[in-house]
Amino acid sequence: MDDALALLSLQLEWGADESIGVDPINRLRPVEASPAPRRLAVSPQPLSGAQGSGTQGTPGERALALAGRAATLDDLRAALAGFDGCSLRDTASNLVFAEGDPDSATLIIGEPPGREEDRGGHGFAGPEGQLLDQMLASIGLGRGELMLTPLLPWRPPGGRPASPGEIALCLPFLHRLVGLVKPRRIVLFGATAARAMLPQSPARRRGPRNWVEGAFPGMPAALPVLALPGLADMLKNPPLRRDAWAGLRLLRRAIDQLPTET
Repeated sequence: MDDALALLSLQLEWGADESIGVDPINRLRPVEASPAPRRLAVSPQPLSGAQGSGTQGTPGERALALAGRAATLDDLRAALAGFDGCSLRDTASNLVFAEGDPDSATLIIGEPPGREEDRGGHGFAGPEGQLLDQMLASIGLGRGELMLTPLLPWRPPGGRPASPGEIALCLPFLHRLVGLVKPRRIVLFGATAARAMLPQSPARRRGPRNWVEGAFPGMPAALPVLALPGLADMLKNPPLRRDAWAGLRLLRRAIDQLPTET
């Protein structure tokens, strides 16, 4: 026995990591099929959590069902927090949900959350948020008078661009937000938000900003939508602010046409 153990130890030192039988195995020989296991009749049980309450199917189908069942903004936030169909939820530090006045006639949608938004769980933070506050103040508005939300509720890892699939998974929740808030107009900041919310509109490279119509699920009629440069882009390229200023004047003019709104 001692000799066998010594021989085995020597083989291990030489790098042996598997044992080989004395007789070769014919691995080309057909293998007889094993009898099929007997199946037991089991009554289907509903899944729990975000997949429960009868919500099954693909992540996209579950997102549509969860968003559609949200009757309030609190319901919608809870649905997002429990939705496990988007991998961004697992890599983000915090959920970034809509904030502001839900009775406001103006909904602002920005780019996906950045580092500051992800850390604090609040949208439009950091230098981008400071720029937005300055721009709103220039037309006599504060963010407390508006409803604001990022395009996505979670930051993509490392701040990379969100993939089309990630945006598509989160859009049902954003569309439901529009349906719950029922704004009279929407302002988009950034090309990503514009492409997601206005997929049928041609890209505008040059020329004055203007309102375009956008159709959204749950809304009885199209809404006027204004697409402006992204806040991060304006910080990097200040001349873009002139273009945004023209759009902000359009927003101020639209608000002034309805003096009783908040």
